[in-house]
Amino acid sequence: MPKRKEGRIEATETRLQVVEEAVTELLQLQVHLDAKLTDLEGWSRRENIQIHGVKEGAEDNSPSMGTFVEALLGEGLDLAATFELRVERAHRALMPNPPGEASPRSIVVKLSSYRTKEELLRLAWQKRGFQHLERKVNLDHDYAPDVLRKRRAYAEAKTVLRERKIRFQTPFPARLRVFYEEGIVVYGSAEEATEDMVKRGLHVSVIKHPDSLLERIQRITGRTSKRPGTRDRAGGNVNYKEKLEAFRHKVSA
Repeated sequence: MPKRKEGRIEATETRLQVVEEAVTELLQLQVHLDAKLTDLEGWSRRENIQIHGVKEGAEDNSPSMGTFVEALLGEGLDLAATFELRVERAHRALMPNPPGEASPRSIVVKLSSYRTKEELLRLAWQKRGFQHLERKVNLDHDYAPDVLRKRRAYAEAKTVLRERKIRFQTPFPARLRVFYEEGIVVYGSAEEATEDMVKRGLHVSVIKHPDSLLERIQRITGRTSKRPGTRDRAGGNVNYKEKLEAFRHKVSA
């Protein structure tokens, strides 16, 4: 094979390797930033609650949604006259009006105090909700979308645990704590929970989410990317921009 052709093949292989490393590092950075964004969004919702089950239009005769929420919670949770809700903002979930008899949109409430929020949730969970206009009303945390998606993935597992009368809890942000007879187990994901529950003889579908693009690249290349800011074997900072720049100079030389 001519040396010129060998050189082109070697340059192409080098370029492919550098691109793979750069893409892997960028995807790892995206995962890191997504997790940070979800955490920041969770903190921004720290004083929020969501009220589920309130009939659409029930607030129409009130001066404002905040006034309606104060009256609703005061009556439904039997709050003392001295209890200060301090509702800063309140509105229906930002989505189209549901058709017909579909479930009503939740009401998102921003309170001025995290302690007030925790007290309201405690009272609501003790009462297991309350009735309003012949509908069951419940209160819950205002989770970020990614956290809510992960929590919903436990739905079947929690149903099976209830049927077997096995006590469980769902700690923030998206874990499942199960009180088995032989001890307490905390799961970090629905995949982990369902796989272990099947091994324990519980009839639940094992959840397997498709591999992410990062995981597929790592499997194909046989490499595990480093977190942003880590160092390579020589002790230098790993930087995909520097790698690409060095390769560009090498090719053009």
